[in-house]
Amino acid sequence: MSNGWKSLLTGGLFSLAALAANAAETVGEAVLIRTSVTGDGRTLAEKSPVYRDERLKTSASGLGEFVFRDGTKFAIGLNSSIVIDKFVYGGGSSFKDLTISAAKGSFRWISGGSPSSAYKINTPAGTIGIRGTALDVYVGKGGVTAVVLLSGVARFCGRSGCQELTRRCDYVVATPRGGITRPSRVNQGVLRQVSNVRALPFMTGDQQLSRRFRTGDSCGLSSSISTTPSGNTQRGNVPGNPPGPGGGGGNSGGGGGGGNTGGTGNSGVGVGNGGGNGTGNEGNGVGPGNGNGGGSGNSGNSGVGAGNGGGNGTGNEGNGNGPGGGPGRG
Repeated sequence: MSNGWKSLLTGGLFSLAALAANAAETVGEAVLIRTSVTGDGRTLAEKSPVYRDERLKTSASGLGEFVFRDGTKFAIGLNSSIVIDKFVYGGGSSFKDLTISAAKGSFRWISGGSPSSAYKINTPAGTIGIRGTALDVYVGKGGVTAVVLLSGVARFCGRSGCQELTRRCDYVVATPRGGITRPSRVNQGVLRQVSNVRALPFMTGDQQLSRRFRTGDSCGLSSSISTTPSGNTQRGNVPGNPPGPGGGGGNSGGGGGGGNTGGTGNSGVGVGNGGGNGTGNEGNGVGPGNGNGGGSGNSGNSGVGAGNGGGNGTGNEGNGNGPGGGPGRG
């Protein structure tokens, strides 16, 4: 074999070895795995290493918690797909560059010991820059992206410009077409904006993180899924219209007092409590009251305001019924 061929072969082998080493560079390790989490097809367990360019995926109930070499904490929720896109060491346990690409699903980020400029999170709707930050991110259908700040400062930049999050519990929602909301206090409405009541499972409590991945309270978000006493699962309080007034009393059955109702948005329940029937003001749901007088059902679509007792109630709605009960007149 000629010297030229030997040099070419040796150089090729060194190049392949370097590529293999780079492909297997460890970014961090799993510290908690629930149900099913995979990395490029391999099933992960606690203490499994995670590598650069590896795609991490979770099942419909999967949860993975990871700690990177610089101390960054990274949790992935159910039905998620994340790629550890790029990282460059800056010496010791610090990164010069650490980039994550979120394809879909939910995750929590808590920055480690690297300079803030090293961190970047890519989403279909834009890029998140981080400064000493903890945040929750959700990427939904069509690339719609929600970002909730839990500490520090974050800057979200999309096609139409940037928005900076500086207050804990503020959020923005952005789309790949360039739309982005102004920062505002997170509330249940964000779940409606991204069309998924389980979009932020670590904040709503639908998935529980270990203690070191928690960041204080949930910013007022409550679980979007609740269980009835019979064990059935129902959707919870995604707000829509404001609460309605209590119903008046029927002539024969005696007047009831006002019922206080809870207004709901989609598939929720607004229940009135008191002497008179309350109203159900909702997009799609039921708003029954309790008492003697007939109540009214004011709804947009298929809402029912049921009366129980002496007086007949009224039904004022777009597509629904508001019956009362009893022998008297409402």
